[in-house]
Amino acid sequence: MTTPNTQPASQQQSSLSFTEGFLLGQLSVVILIGAFIKFFIFGDPPSPETTALTRALARQSRDRGHRKSFSINSSPIASGRSDVRHSSSNILRHPPRLTTPIILAKTYYNVNAHQPESLDWFNVLIAQTIAQFRTDAHQDEAILTSLTKVLNGPQKPDFLSSIKITEISLGEDFPILSNCRVHPVHDGSTEPDSARLQARMDVDLSDLITFAIETKIVLNWPRPVTAVLPVALAVSIVRFSGTLSISFLPSVSHTTPSTHPASSSPSQQPLSTTPTSLAFSFLPDYRLDLNVRSLVGSRSRLQDIPKIAQMVENRLHAWIDERCVEPRVQQVALPSLWPRKKNTRGPPSEEGDGQGVRASEPVRDIREEARREVEEERRRDREHWEREAAAGYPEGLRWRSKAEGGGYEMPGAMPI
Repeated sequence: MTTPNTQPASQQQSSLSFTEGFLLGQLSVVILIGAFIKFFIFGDPPSPETTALTRALARQSRDRGHRKSFSINSSPIASGRSDVRHSSSNILRHPPRLTTPIILAKTYYNVNAHQPESLDWFNVLIAQTIAQFRTDAHQDEAILTSLTKVLNGPQKPDFLSSIKITEISLGEDFPILSNCRVHPVHDGSTEPDSARLQARMDVDLSDLITFAIETKIVLNWPRPVTAVLPVALAVSIVRFSGTLSISFLPSVSHTTPSTHPASSSPSQQPLSTTPTSLAFSFLPDYRLDLNVRSLVGSRSRLQDIPKIAQMVENRLHAWIDERCVEPRVQQVALPSLWPRKKNTRGPPSEEGDGQGVRASEPVRDIREEARREVEEERRRDREHWEREAAAGYPEGLRWRSKAEGGGYEMPGAMPI
């Protein structure tokens, strides 16, 4: 039998064990939260050199398999063995096929012995273009309006309020291109004459290009606008360095498949031509140094959280890798460089344009005079018919006499 003294002792022991377990569980939760905040949110990010090396190795290992099977001319539109419709006329002589060795020989360029070029003149042209772009952006604020419209477009998540741009700085310095060299690239083809020429140059930009926004993270559960968290973010490009590859893709004519069975012969199939394009990309060993500043909260603010900086950097690097890092390239269609009259700018020449302008002035005067005469005759006829209608003439007599009693005169008739 249990005595009355042993029952309170067991209850006291069970309450102590429950309290100890509760305190131990709360302490473990606090330790886990503190470790997460310390190591994952406020942990020190790796050095820029280590991050750049890690990203370069990851790009090389990811793109090694794609590089073996990828070819910039692998599409049927740009393939060298396309079906081209030849003209039956012999008036336009076809030149011999120009291969890469022939082009290098005719331009006296030796890819093995030629020294890299500095591209100083090209840097001046690029600097003038960028300077004009910055001036135009500050004048009409078109870049601010367009970016605000894009950020608040339909792709904006529902948990974000309206995004406001607080700062845009386009920088003050210019990119420097140097060490340009030209070499043939085969694109995986085994034919020696199928290589295309590619120019590679080093690009270095040290500047401060800043883009800052502020918004609010809205919690809409369990009811709308349950909580609001202000967030401010500023991203600055401090330095960009890498190797730029540029090459020309010539225009290729090919036949498109016809939907009509009657026109299945090659001579009746429609012929389409792809325009000449400029392809450019960066090598995987490029380096992009960013400075990310963040501010979270309204009263108790958290400033410059390292985890947010890492997420933004990874997102920007992934955006660049998916678009213009080898083996992926960007192709820009080039306009026709054939000289045309509509593209001519400058004062008119004395022989051609001046005489053309002076000769066209009398013709323009005659046309204006004839147009005024026709309008005056129509106006007189309209007034004449209105007077006849007001005088009560029958419908048939309007075409036989005027209101004054004279004979009807055809518009434009010679005076008697």
